Amino acid sequence: MLRILVRGCAVLAAALPLGRGAACNAAGDVVSIPNPTVDSPLATTRGQETLVLAGGCFWGIQAVFEHVKGVIKATSGYAGGSADTAQYESVSTGRTGHAESVQVTYDLSQISCGQLLKVFFSVAHDPTQLNQQGPDVGTQYRSAIFYSSEDQKRIAQAYVDLLNQAKVFQRPIVTQVVALKAFYPAEDYHQDYALHHPENLYIAINDLPKVDHLRKQFPEYYVEKK
Repeated sequence: MLRILVRGCAVLAAALPLGRGAACNAAGDVVSIPNPTVDSPLATTRGQETLVLAGGCFWGIQAVFEHVKGVIKATSGYAGGSADTAQYESVSTGRTGHAESVQVTYDLSQISCGQLLKVFFSVAHDPTQLNQQGPDVGTQYRSAIFYSSEDQKRIAQAYVDLLNQAKVFQRPIVTQVVALKAFYPAEDYHQDYALHHPENLYIAINDLPKVDHLRKQFPEYYVEKK
């Protein structure tokens, strides 16, 4: 599997003294991420919900959310296209409509949709890169939130609007907020790829720093993977 390595946000960010609530944009600048003003309260009892997120290679997104408190499971896969093209080789052409995505299953009593999105917009990826994320280029690497309920849609759109209005990033957010039609799990060898291949240069340069930034910036959200 080929991933071209270039100097990018993840590389530059590794040398930056990031603080809590900070993120790295495409230029390597540190920006402050506010809390969402529209969110659902934590449930009083345990309950599960899923949120599908896309932001570049799914290895890194999965690696981050597997370390987030309240996340029960994070699964790499494909969203945005049809079942007959939901295979890695097809998706990699950029002509299937799919985006490499991660289905985040979370406990509603431990973490909210808005809190997950704060992690997504801050340490998981750069939401200002159009059809690209660092070294990976193509529509399959686009930034997207695939919502499965009107509540998720409301929270996601309000957060995108808040971040744009506050000019948190130097460029507008290009993250799509679209309804989830279906999610297709990726091949087994893609699951927990960062965990199983920490020595891989792509993982070391692009993905492990994201997990480290999560641990340092959001210790209240960070947990060791079980």
